[in-house]
This record gives sequence, C-alpha cells and structure tokens, in this order.
Amino acid sequence: MKIALITGASRGIGAATAVLAAKAGYDVCVNYLSNHDRADQVVAACQALGVRAIAVAGDVGVESDVETLFKTCDAQLGPVSFLVNNAGIIGQASRVETLPSTVLHQTFSVNVFGAFYCAQAAVKRMSTTNGGSGGTIVNVSSIAATNGSAGEYVHYAASKAALDGFTIGLAREVGVEGIRVNSVQAGTADTEVHTLGGGNPERPAMVARTSALGRVARAEEIAEAIIWLGSEKSSYATGAALRVGGGL
Repeated sequence: MKIALITGASRGIGAATAVLAAKAGYDVCVNYLSNHDRADQVVAACQALGVRAIAVAGDVGVESDVETLFKTCDAQLGPVSFLVNNAGIIGQASRVETLPSTVLHQTFSVNVFGAFYCAQAAVKRMSTTNGGSGGTIVNVSSIAATNGSAGEYVHYAASKAALDGFTIGLAREVGVEGIRVNSVQAGTADTEVHTLGGGNPERPAMVARTSALGRVARAEEIAEAIIWLGSEKSSYATGAALRVGGGL
C-alpha cells in the first residue's frame, strides 16, 4: 500500500503536497496542529480524488503526540511508506542578540526535534530489518539553510541547516534498509507562514524583487519536488538536497 503521512498539512506546502500525493494514488494522513476545519478541507480534497484520507491533530515537537499520530495512521490506513516532514515554524523576526529563548526553543522543537521524532517512528515501520517494505522520507528544508537569513531569521536558518545534516546522516544510516531520505530546500512561497506566528508579511514581495524568476513560488511548485523525491522516479536519489528556490 502507498500511504503518505504529511506533517503540518492543513495549509500551504503541506496541504498542496497532500493533494498531489492523493493524485499520485497515496492514501493520505494529514497531520495538523490546531486548525481542524482546514485539515478537514484537505482531507475532503484528497478523498475526492478517490483515496482514503484522515486528519490527525498533534504537535510534532511533542514525542507522545508523534507516537499517537503514527499509531492512528497504522490503525486507520496502515503503516506509512512516504513521510513528509513539512511541519515547521519561522519564529519571530529578530537579530540573534535579541531573540527570546522561548522562540529559539520552539523553533528547534518543531523544525528539528519534530523531524527526528517522526523519522524515528517511520523508520521503525519502513525498515526491512524491522520487517517493513522500505519507504521514502522527505524533509522540507529551506534555502535559508545556506544563506543564513542574517538580521531576521538566523534561528530558523540554523534549524533548517540541522535538518539538511540530519537528511544526509539518516540517508546513509538506512539506505541499505530500503529507505531513501532527501530534503527539499524550498524558496519563499506564497503561503500564510509569512503572516502567522511572527512571520514577515513583506517577505514575499521582497523576495520576488531579487528572485531570478521575478516571483515567489506557488505551494504546488514546492510540492511537486517533494512528490518526485518520494516516488520511484527518483530511485537513485538519497541524501540529496534539492534546491527549489527560484534562483535565489
């Protein structure tokens, strides 16, 4: 069975990835933090494409929530074969010396610890050494991992750089167990992340002026790269960071 579990999938890149996964024939587990109505809309869009889909609430930065998320997916859909670690937060815009410790902790809790917790649960189910049939993991990183986001989001950039390092290490650890692990270094997309939770609503327009393509990404454009890395079309790609950043 093809079963995709996508974290942070009630909006933005996560929601677009869920719908594209459904189009590709995956049953879909939509993880979300708090917006039940939006998650249900994504589930309905997936079901309209003829697949099974469920929504499961949970904070990926909380290990017990991740355990519940995967057990619910097991019970209602089956064991995951395609994990997308998409859930992430920017944290408030700040220079490093004025960054509140609470923001730093929360950013790493969701963006890094959450990816570890979900990957741990996925590997236990996918690994051929554990009786699994293999699978794919895609970590949604950012071009910030290589440009540093100085003066604004260094904490976010550092968390995404950690995610890319995690991608390489995990890929080498589980490759012979039938699991491929890659990341997508996403450029700025036209999503709500820039207007929620301390984001900078002016960032999309600012990025558009400096992008080689003269615009920011649509969520679906990032999602297409995620789905490709999860598919057999990318069967020899692992430990890779695919940059989808509009030339930034």
